[in-house]
Amino acid sequence: MTPDPGRFITDPMPRLGPTLAQAVLRRRSAKRLPDPDRLAASDQAVDPERLWRYQQLCGSPTSDLVPSTYPHLMAFPLMMARFARPDFPFPVLGLVHLHNRLQQHRPIRSSERLDFAVRLADRREHPAGELIDLITEASSGAESVWQETSSYLHRSGKSSASHQKPEPVAATIGWDVPADLGRRYAAISGDRNPIHLYRLTARPFGFRRPIAHGMWLLARTLAAFEGRMPAAFELTAQFQAPVSLPTRVLLRSDRPIGQWDFSVHDARTGKPHLTGTINGD
Repeated sequence: MTPDPGRFITDPMPRLGPTLAQAVLRRRSAKRLPDPDRLAASDQAVDPERLWRYQQLCGSPTSDLVPSTYPHLMAFPLMMARFARPDFPFPVLGLVHLHNRLQQHRPIRSSERLDFAVRLADRREHPAGELIDLITEASSGAESVWQETSSYLHRSGKSSASHQKPEPVAATIGWDVPADLGRRYAAISGDRNPIHLYRLTARPFGFRRPIAHGMWLLARTLAAFEGRMPAAFELTAQFQAPVSLPTRVLLRSDRPIGQWDFSVHDARTGKPHLTGTINGD
C-alpha cells in the first residue's frame, strides 16, 4: 500500500487524559481539510487484563484472539491526538460517529505487538452538517492486519436523526443494556465523552438520557457472530438512532450468499440503532 502524501509523525502512544483535554479545549479555525499528517505509534502491546475486561463487557469469548473492534480501542489515544491538532476543524464534543468500515486481513493474537497510524481524509458536506473520515491502520511487523475508516459528523443546526421508519423485528438474539453501560465502557476504553456517562452530563448535548458508545454496540453485535465469520472480512456499519440507557435491543441477521446482513433495533419501538454488512470468503 502506498501511503498518502504528507508528513509521517512517529511518537510514543499519547497519554489519553491530557490528549482528551487538549482535543476538547483546542480552539478551531481551519476552513479546509487539514494537512494529511499521519500520526503513528509503534510496538504497542495488548494489555491482557484490559482485553479480558473488554471481552467480558462486549460478550466476546475469552481467548487469545483479539476482537475485531479491539484495535480501535488500542488506537483511541492516537485518534484523539489527531483531533487535538490545531488544524482539526471541528469541536470534539458533539461529533457524531455515523459510519464505520472495518477490514480485518487476518486474526490478531494477543501476543502480537502492533504499529498504528491515523490520518484524516475526505471532508465533505452532509444534509445535517459536514462529515470527515478518520482512517486508522494497524500492522504487525511489516504486515498490514487491520484498517478502519470512521466517519464523523459535525452537526450544523439540523437534525442528524435517521428517517428510517421502525418496523417489526424478527430477532435472532436480544440483550439488556444497563444504565451504567456507558461508564463501564468508558472505564475500559478511556472514551469519557459526557454524552455516555450520566443524565446530567448528556442533557447539554441534547440527550435526555446517556447513550451507549457506538463502538460498544458494534462490538457486542459482532460477538454474536463469533465462530461464523471468516478469518478475513470487511465490515460496513451505519449508526442510526442512539441507544438511550437503560434499554433492551434486538439483533436481526440474514445470510445472503457471501455475506451477513444485520440490524439492531429497540425492543419496544422497533427503532433501528445499527445496520451493517459483513463480507468475506
